Amino acid sequence: MPYKTGVKLVLLAALLWSLNGLLIRQIHDAGTWAVLFWRSAGMIPVLLAVIWWRSGGVITPLRRVGWSGVVGGIGLVLAFGGAIFAFQATTVANAVFLFSASPFLAALLGWLILRETVRPATWAAIALAGIGMFLMVREGLAAGAMAGNVAALLSALGFASFTIALRWGRLADMLPAVVLGGLFSMLAAGVVLAVEGQTLWAPWRDIAISMAMGAGVLATGMALYTAGSRVIPAAELTLLSMVEVLLAPLWVFLALRETASAGTLAGGAVLMTAVAFNALSGARRRAPAPVAGVPM
Repeated sequence: MPYKTGVKLVLLAALLWSLNGLLIRQIHDAGTWAVLFWRSAGMIPVLLAVIWWRSGGVITPLRRVGWSGVVGGIGLVLAFGGAIFAFQATTVANAVFLFSASPFLAALLGWLILRETVRPATWAAIALAGIGMFLMVREGLAAGAMAGNVAALLSALGFASFTIALRWGRLADMLPAVVLGGLFSMLAAGVVLAVEGQTLWAPWRDIAISMAMGAGVLATGMALYTAGSRVIPAAELTLLSMVEVLLAPLWVFLALRETASAGTLAGGAVLMTAVAFNALSGARRRAPAPVAGVPM
């Protein structure tokens, strides 16, 4: 695949993922767990179709991920569920900016669990990102959106756990592990709702939006991103994925006139600077393509 084609595919994936916040804003009655269930139900068939098309089957790729895929899939339950709640409880800008802290959390987990070496430039970027997160979380506390900010950070932590699990298992293909994450998400949602005495059923409009989001935004974006990432260096993938973070607040502003506070914009600018600095400082290093572009 030519490099330019890869760039177009990754940018298209980021464009699709940036619609998540706007689509969740269109869901009025379904709660976090119901949305998680139906979004996963829409995502899984598309991913299985892509896996079958690439591999000629689905059972062998799913078995190949092993325990690392299971651990990563469990991490995705926190990542997906936390992201949905964050979009519902705080501004889209706040949520997506905090999601972008995931690579730094992955670096810290890799250092603690896998004994991976963290570059001095990455430590500096982590410190800078911490300042940006502090500005946004402080703003959220003042605005009464602390729960949404915490959920966004937990979502970033969940995806960082997914990333570390893939590194631990040396898995090059993330799609089978994401399928497991979707299955575990449906199971977790069903259990939580049953314990709370609630039902999975929601207005058909909310179910349709959730399933369309899973199939048309998440799964299709993942297929495009996975294909394009094969010909793009890791640092460039990180920078291209920032398009999702920049576009997501724009869509809700244009459609719903939802604006971000000064604290959110300031903290987000600091955090995105840290992400860009870390990517550019590692541009000359030979590193595997990150999975940090997967959406929440």
